[in-house]
Amino acid sequence: MSFTTDESRWTDVWLAAAARGTTICGDFLAATALALALQGAGAGGLAVSGLLLAATLPLVVLAPLAGRLADRTDSRTLLVTVGFGQAAICALLAVVEQPVLVVGLVALLACGLAVTQPCLAALLPAMVRPADLPRASAISQTAVSLGALGGPVLAGLLVGQFGTRVPLLLDAATYLALVVAGLLLRTRRGGRRSVASQTAASASSEAAASSSAAPAGQAASGGVTTPGGTEIGWRLRRDPLMLVMVVSTAVVIAAIGGINVIEVFFIRETLEGSPTTYGLVSAAWMAGMLPGTWLAVRLARRLDDDGALVRGVLATLAVCSLMVLLAATVPAAGVLVPLWLVGGAANGGDNVFANLLTARRVPEAMRARAYASYGAAVQGGSMAGFLIGGALLAVVPPRPLIAGTGVVGLLVVLGFVPVVTRAVRRSSLTDAPAGGRRAANAPAGGRRAAGAPEDGRAARSSAGLATSGRPAEPTPPAGDTVGPWLSASHARESGTSSS
Repeated sequence: MSFTTDESRWTDVWLAAAARGTTICGDFLAATALALALQGAGAGGLAVSGLLLAATLPLVVLAPLAGRLADRTDSRTLLVTVGFGQAAICALLAVVEQPVLVVGLVALLACGLAVTQPCLAALLPAMVRPADLPRASAISQTAVSLGALGGPVLAGLLVGQFGTRVPLLLDAATYLALVVAGLLLRTRRGGRRSVASQTAASASSEAAASSSAAPAGQAASGGVTTPGGTEIGWRLRRDPLMLVMVVSTAVVIAAIGGINVIEVFFIRETLEGSPTTYGLVSAAWMAGMLPGTWLAVRLARRLDDDGALVRGVLATLAVCSLMVLLAATVPAAGVLVPLWLVGGAANGGDNVFANLLTARRVPEAMRARAYASYGAAVQGGSMAGFLIGGALLAVVPPRPLIAGTGVVGLLVVLGFVPVVTRAVRRSSLTDAPAGGRRAANAPAGGRRAAGAPEDGRAARSSAGLATSGRPAEPTPPAGDTVGPWLSASHARESGTSSS
């Protein structure tokens, strides 16, 4: 990774956010246009289901390979190459009409997203200081939310005036934003850069260890261990906090994700709402994510303990489930709007907490794989929710079905409370510095050395967290720093932006 000034790094954050928001807007624009095209061509529910499956399945199946590719390949090369490829695929979508070809091209488009999403998510922590990561994450999430809100609106305007070809060509143009971002971003990672940063981090940690007692778990070779294994060999299953966060999010999404399928029937048939009301309610969740994201940023800055971030993820999932449960009691469709605003705010907070936890605990060289794994869990949970909701809707009326999903979501959250407690306890034991509770650099008399954090936080930052109080790279000179559519992680009840 290159070293640039504070100003240029924040320019990178805004540039990456703009590119991501632009492509998300194009995705939702194309999603609406393609659904209308299939319906207008006489295609049935099977074709629409195939479209959704093609848009989601590659993000789950290809996650391990895509994450590894994003870690081992220069980010500029990936963004430019895949961006051009996705633009070409969208251009083809604008001219083909056969449903089978449409579904196949959408699957290819999703394959590209499986690579670019973890690539962009892993770039974000490399752009800013760890203390600024919550704000940078909020900027990215805001761009995603605005793009998701604007896409369907543009589709409604353009499809009515020009048909589906113009929206799809516009989507092709939005993917060129990835190319522009890849060329202009000064921050780069992947390939040799990640290996170099890990070597520098190990050398820095070895030098620090020579002036103080070595933390527990430090490798004999001078490398530094992380909560999920060594810096080079991090594994999700070895990191109790990351594992419980990923699993709990996926299970809760599977429990309440069916609301995306049930909602249209609940609003239009049970509550007798108009199409306009349905559109307003659908947009409320994304609208709520905007303030929720920034409120979570203010809270996340005070949470220097990873266990608190996991509890924050669980709390926001509980709020999402509670809003779904309360939705079953509303007498009119308009009452869903404030509930969905609160649920969206909780979803935005969940995204911030999850992204920050991943950046803190995963070594820089493997972050794309971690974001891809988390995204795969979210996508898998969403797919399960769609299937469960669609199947139950055939035999259960919408209102009791919505109540049931909300209850199940809350029960799942309650069931994970003791699991999270054990994971936090286990992680604290794993990350604890040598010599018990007292920090290794504390004087024998029990009084802290000047500037040394209490309870061993200094030792834990270098030995336990992949992102400590400083960027995991050589210290720069003074004054320098560093939905249901193609990604369900941008839809409601997702729990992430991954990233």
